[in-house]
Amino acid sequence: MGIMNQASAPAPRESYELTGKRTKELTKRQIRKARISGIVLLLLSGLVMLVFVPAVSGVSTFGLSTPDDAIQLDSLAVPSAGSLWVLSAVLAFLGATQFFRGFQGKTTIILGISFGVFAIALMVWAASGQEFSLISMLVATVSRSTPIALGALSGILCERSGVVNIGIEGMLLGGAFTGVVMGSLLGGWVGLLAATLTGGVLALLLAVLAVKFRVDQIIIGVVINILVLGLTSFLTAQVLVKKPELNDAPIFAAVKIPILGDIPIIGPMFFDQTIIVYGMFFLIGSVTYLLFRTRWGLRTRAVGENPKAADSLGVSVAKVRYLAVIYGGMVGGFAGAWFTLGSVGRFDENMTGGRGFIGLAAMIFGAWNPIGAFLAALIFGFSESLQQKFALLDIPIPSEFLAMAPYLVTIVVVAGVVGRVRPPAADGQPYEKQ
Repeated sequence: MGIMNQASAPAPRESYELTGKRTKELTKRQIRKARISGIVLLLLSGLVMLVFVPAVSGVSTFGLSTPDDAIQLDSLAVPSAGSLWVLSAVLAFLGATQFFRGFQGKTTIILGISFGVFAIALMVWAASGQEFSLISMLVATVSRSTPIALGALSGILCERSGVVNIGIEGMLLGGAFTGVVMGSLLGGWVGLLAATLTGGVLALLLAVLAVKFRVDQIIIGVVINILVLGLTSFLTAQVLVKKPELNDAPIFAAVKIPILGDIPIIGPMFFDQTIIVYGMFFLIGSVTYLLFRTRWGLRTRAVGENPKAADSLGVSVAKVRYLAVIYGGMVGGFAGAWFTLGSVGRFDENMTGGRGFIGLAAMIFGAWNPIGAFLAALIFGFSESLQQKFALLDIPIPSEFLAMAPYLVTIVVVAGVVGRVRPPAADGQPYEKQ
């Protein structure tokens, strides 16, 4: 009876006061973020209204088919100024609602919709008086999102087990290098395998230092990135420049899936891609299933949330983290092959261009969920494709600003979701068996 009374005793008054104070702080912080987001959306609405609308005339035409499509769709022509007024009004409505009321738990979704609305406004402005091949840009979006989505997936596998992987950029770069060398010597498939194994080896280094020796995981990731960048730059100058035949790998050609590839718009986007893009689709689906529908996934998530409790139930925390990190590294190495075997067939210094870090942003934006990370990667891939498309059109924007676009999107997206998503509770925390 005494135990019952002790267990049901009310919490001290001080704890209630602290909880109430913490709740008020969170509420104030949420209100402040909502107002900042609303102001940003209102500024975007003003930009569309005051800058884009006066600069357009006539109609904006969007091509919906490629010359090779079995079913040809007519181009879509919309009035430039009228469309921009409507899009500006939508942004103003979303911004005002976010500023005065907020969207509670739907803020991330609203930010994504707002990004889409502003992107459409950009395309309408750019296509005013000329034709804009929308379908070719959408196809490029899926392709360019591949290394970002796979980089995010690499991070998810590691962080769901409680190990922070900042070294994704190095794994992508290492995979790109070994992929092109082995691809030049023995063919694309061997190069793809070599790239995957390279990522696994780098991840093993991360796992040993993080799990066994409990070194700070952020530092390990930075070291891996610097190590791979320096090593690949040195080998490029000393080997690939002197022996260019080692830097001339075959590129995987697009493989069109019968029937599905003939579906207008969707077909070229998803069913007429290279084997690396198809591999990305397979990995996104399979990792989602493994993480949320299998015993291995349950143990991995348990170790990432509460390793002590998992250990008390007989789960080997070290083994789970080793496997998850190595699997994640192999995915990162596979992603690196996209830059050489899936794109240009040659290696250049630092050719990954920070995609590993953008993958980390996609992971956060997707709330450590493979499907969410893939959707976030599409946003980043779209910004890259839009930047490339604008560079080909007569757009009065300096090329330097266009090159900044993907990274600006990364900053905006991460700033918008920080504090709204929760990482695994034990993420980055070393565990020592008692």
